[in-house]
Amino acid sequence: MFTILMYMFDKNTMPTIMAVADAEMRAKATQIVNTAIINEYSKQFNYDQVIKVDKDSQGNIVMLKADTLKMNKIACDVALQSQKELMKLGKLGIKVPIGYITNNNILSYYGPCITIKMNPIGYVETKYSSEFESAGMNQTRHKIYVKVKTTVRVMIPLKNNNIEIDNEVPIAETIIVGKIPNNAVQLDLNGTSNKLGNGIKK
Repeated sequence: MFTILMYMFDKNTMPTIMAVADAEMRAKATQIVNTAIINEYSKQFNYDQVIKVDKDSQGNIVMLKADTLKMNKIACDVALQSQKELMKLGKLGIKVPIGYITNNNILSYYGPCITIKMNPIGYVETKYSSEFESAGMNQTRHKIYVKVKTTVRVMIPLKNNNIEIDNEVPIAETIIVGKIPNNAVQLDLNGTSNKLGNGIKK
């Protein structure tokens, strides 16, 4: 009888519990990554210092250059901060009442709590991308995004699962006045990235 009950619990209830655990940890991990991005870029990122716009004597744009060393330094700080906070959350875990899996507002706060823990695995990877679009006569809107990607292992009693956190956040948007020739863009942000390992393999 005990074996049958355990089988039924594992077959019918555990998938729901695991789905709830994944959703809760994904939300927490995304919040941690977003907070790290906002904190580091608000402190360290200044468009005019990172993106250099060179013009000729007539005011025409001849070159756009990115300070990739500075951008990689900020990306590394984001990865370090994200990893630190993810590991801190993983040690503490979060508790979810078992009634929460019923999706019933009345029952969601009742029943024994299940402790959900998490462990970052693999790399915390940060990568940049940028795009240009027309914003009027001789005006170009330039947007820069940072993408943070990592994998965490969600752990509950008797089961664990790996989930991938993949989040892209805009960090800069500015209007550049002047015509930008196609051969003037030397940003190469799509190749600017940073990988921070945590020593834990998948």
